[in-house]
Amino acid sequence: MRLPFIPREEKFFELFVDDANNVLAGARLLEEFFRSYDQRERLASQLRDLERKGDAMSHDIGQKLEHTFVTPFDREDIHQLISRLDDVLDFIEEVADTCILYKIDAPTQTAHDQTEIIVKQCEEIVRALEKLKGFKEIGVHWIEIHRLENDGDRIARRAIADLFTNGNDPVEIIKWKDLYSLLEDSIDACEDVANVIERIVVKHA
Repeated sequence: MRLPFIPREEKFFELFVDDANNVLAGARLLEEFFRSYDQRERLASQLRDLERKGDAMSHDIGQKLEHTFVTPFDREDIHQLISRLDDVLDFIEEVADTCILYKIDAPTQTAHDQTEIIVKQCEEIVRALEKLKGFKEIGVHWIEIHRLENDGDRIARRAIADLFTNGNDPVEIIKWKDLYSLLEDSIDACEDVANVIERIVVKHA
């Protein structure tokens, strides 16, 4: 007896894009956080709301995964994708909270530059996930995310070296080293998302 063809659940692709757009909104809000630093308490609160929204979206995708018979690709990769997207937003939210907890007086140009890279990476993630359903023409996006990560590495290394070369206040050095490292963690987390997307596409090539 021939079993009827069971179509894969396509709704996941829309959910991935929604999740990535929420992460992008968080990245853009962090950019605004540093640009409008006098409004940092309000903007940090909005970031916490976005982070909770992201958690709820990941939970919904996980619930759907449990009740879906045929998924668009491996369940493990779906879990990895939503988990890595979560990581990006968690780090972004932690950056804003750390600025407030450490009583950072004003953002540096390095913080602005690192945040700009995060925004650009998140934009590429959204573009990649918008194309994921066809598993084609996505490589250009993960290549750009990797390139941006390399730029971020150089910026962070230079900034931390400058702290130890030219910094006078040990407490300020520690604060900014932590903050630059958190921003770099955010950039690295975006690259982790790109790696998951690349792995998914390679499996379906």
